[in-house]
This record gives sequence, C-alpha cells and structure tokens, in this order.
Amino acid sequence: MLKNTPSLQYEIEMISLEQLVPKDHLVRKVAKAIDFDFIRDEVAHLYCHDNGRPAVDPVRLFKI
Repeated sequence: MLKNTPSLQYEIEMISLEQLVPKDHLVRKVAKAIDFDFIRDEVAHLYCHDNGRPAVDPVRLFKI
C-alpha cells in the first residue's frame, strides 16, 4: 500500500571512502596492483556506440 511517511532524518553526515577503507585493505592492494582498463578494450565490441542507453562502465561492473 502506498502511504506518505514523513522523513525522520534530521542531520546529514559527509563521509569519504578514504576514511572508511583502511590503508592496508585488500581492495586497495588489488587496485594498486592491477590496471583494469584492459576490460574496456575486451568488451568494446559488445556495446553499441550510436544507439540505446548509455552503458555502465564495464570496469565498474567487473569490480562489483
């Protein structure tokens, strides 16, 4: 059922990923060691360049 619920958020907090992810985290080590740009070249033929919606970056999809 659709109902109108009031927002209970009274403040906002700005946080950066740099603060949340430790300097020695595995994800940081992998990002530093591997250049994922090659993925764009590998999948470029699968995307239409002049038609359709803009695609999500394939590197981002791979990293998920």
